[in-house]
Amino acid sequence: MITGLAHSGVCVPDCEAAVAYYRDVLGLRVLSPPYVMSGNAIRNDMGELVSDPAMKAAIVGFGDDGDRVLEVIEYLNVDGRDQRTTAALTDHGLSHVGLICDDLDATRAELESKGVRFLVSGIADVARVRTTWFVDPWGVVFILVEKSRPERPYFSQWA
Repeated sequence: MITGLAHSGVCVPDCEAAVAYYRDVLGLRVLSPPYVMSGNAIRNDMGELVSDPAMKAAIVGFGDDGDRVLEVIEYLNVDGRDQRTTAALTDHGLSHVGLICDDLDATRAELESKGVRFLVSGIADVARVRTTWFVDPWGVVFILVEKSRPERPYFSQWA
């Protein structure tokens, strides 16, 4: 049976630029730098999904978060579409990625100083967490969360 959450994949047009953004702007660590995956192994993995797949991929996240990471993927030799420009938060499918921070006011101010585009004008208090929403340059939506009870997991703040 399923025993954990491994990763979320983010498809981007330029893996190197995305990794730099997630590292330099958001402060994520590069856990596995960009590398090209091609050949029979990746063809056996996903050849039924992408004809003759080749990709540049990297892993970013936090070293102490185990398997909960972002996999940043640039498919090579395939034209991708920019679906995010017309996507709504309420569309079915992947909606957003949640990030935890200790001080939401300071984190938002720092990200704004780095040019991050926020989707809401302020910070909300809901279900014993404080939140604010932003978008990366490729249209992936993120929610920043400050827990009121840091010792508890995000999902059990209210209980």
